[in-house]
Amino acid sequence: MSTENSQNRHREIKSFVLRQGRLTAAQQSALQNHWQDYGIDYCEQLLDFKTLFDNDNEVILEIGFGNGESLLQQAITQPQYNFIGIEVHAPGVGHLIHEAQTRDVHNIRVIRHDAVEVLQQQIADASITQLQLFFPDPWHKKRHHKRRIMKPAFIELVNQKLKTGGFFHMATDWQHYAEQMLEEMDNSDRFRNISGQGNYSKTRGARCETKFERRGIRLGHGVWDLIYEKL
Repeated sequence: MSTENSQNRHREIKSFVLRQGRLTAAQQSALQNHWQDYGIDYCEQLLDFKTLFDNDNEVILEIGFGNGESLLQQAITQPQYNFIGIEVHAPGVGHLIHEAQTRDVHNIRVIRHDAVEVLQQQIADASITQLQLFFPDPWHKKRHHKRRIMKPAFIELVNQKLKTGGFFHMATDWQHYAEQMLEEMDNSDRFRNISGQGNYSKTRGARCETKFERRGIRLGHGVWDLIYEKL
């Protein structure tokens, strides 16, 4: 086997496929003109939250925020927290920055990069009060399940970054993925299911309902929330 083939075989499997969607004029303008206000460039250096936000507020981090609708609403309704959103797709990042700037929301920052690498390199251990993973790609075909972000190594990484007593909040509209999340989290001795072993949350907590979610509910799709406390 060639060296190149060996490297490819051992390359880490990503939980996302990077798609280059078309940017609207507003999204492009936001990325060009307001990245310095809301964007965080990826680098292998820990972030200083106090310097980043100019305050000592607790930080909530969301992975894969899509177009940012839910995350922006949280930032508006919970001004006592600072929010960091991670998303790889430019249109969603541009949309969130545009909306935050338009609505004069300043307790939010965004990173356009692979979330696992951001957690590993830029987020200090025991530094965030809540980590959110809402509607991650379910990779519904069995042969693609290996791409799902929820796996023991990721759970341990979340454990490292959360403060003791912090929360890991997940949501999915794919039942099989919900069952996997529940099983893997309940098997972890690092977390406590706040709804009790084997139970999904009866509420969505502080998670804001999105247009995508409301459409799914009208079509009869289920939504499962799981909320765990770090021990």
